[in-house]
Amino acid sequence: MALVVVGLHAIVVSVATFLIWLYRSFIRPGRDLGRRYGKWAVVTGATDGIGRAIAHELARQGLHLVLIGRNPRRLSLVCKEVQKAAPSCKVRTVVFDLAGDAPEMSRGVASVTAAVEGLDVGILVNNAGATYPGAAYFHEVETRDWEAVVRVNVEAATRITRAVVPAMVTKRRGAIVNMGSGSSVILPAFPFYAVYAASKAYIDLFSQSVSIEYKQYEVDLQCQIPLYVATKMSRVGDSLFVPSPQEYAEAGVRCIGYEARCVPYWRHSVQCFLASLLPDFALNAWRLRVGIRKRRETSSST
Repeated sequence: MALVVVGLHAIVVSVATFLIWLYRSFIRPGRDLGRRYGKWAVVTGATDGIGRAIAHELARQGLHLVLIGRNPRRLSLVCKEVQKAAPSCKVRTVVFDLAGDAPEMSRGVASVTAAVEGLDVGILVNNAGATYPGAAYFHEVETRDWEAVVRVNVEAATRITRAVVPAMVTKRRGAIVNMGSGSSVILPAFPFYAVYAASKAYIDLFSQSVSIEYKQYEVDLQCQIPLYVATKMSRVGDSLFVPSPQEYAEAGVRCIGYEARCVPYWRHSVQCFLASLLPDFALNAWRLRVGIRKRRETSSST
């Protein structure tokens, strides 16, 4: 009898988990973000990839934008694209190299603070990210490269969040989305990209912790966990399990305001489930082989 009860409980839990996944992935509607949080959204890393696609998706939903990037020409291009697709969208741009040194970081954060002053900023998307130029053992990574990863993925995201969140607390509404990575959540280790994975682990725990702190002020913090997306940083093309930036952006924006940690794209969540069935040693061995192969490819191309 005890075994029957345990078995029935396991079945009920499994079915419930599957139904919740179906609801979140295909049925649950996205929120009216402008009404719930505010009419302006701030997006970092907005000149390419996921950030660019998220900017378009937010504009399509009626939000105005503050776009942050290091390349003024590309920022101007994205600004024109957004306003052509959504003529009523107001756009401000901030040129800010998130990988810059301490003085540049201070100037950039000050520019962001000035750009959002007086605006009803409801959403911040810390999308900008950096990784190594190629797979490498930790001791082979140039100091400037791993320092840039830390500055962009950790310091800039932290400082920009700190610049935006006080106004959200004051008005008691807001949403902050930090872009994590499957490298630090789904996999037990990510060899040959150690500092990148560690920086994303910081983002994940930072998001979970600050989410609890600010829930009482009705500010929703969320860490989104993408796996591979067809961007320049990942250097892969779109396929069955690799969405285009536009596909990911649609799923990611629809998830804003819900779970403190989520895997927005449904095929990524299938991959996460499959990975959970494997022991850590098997996943580590697989990632080690992938890293060694990519390191050889990188070495042969230089």
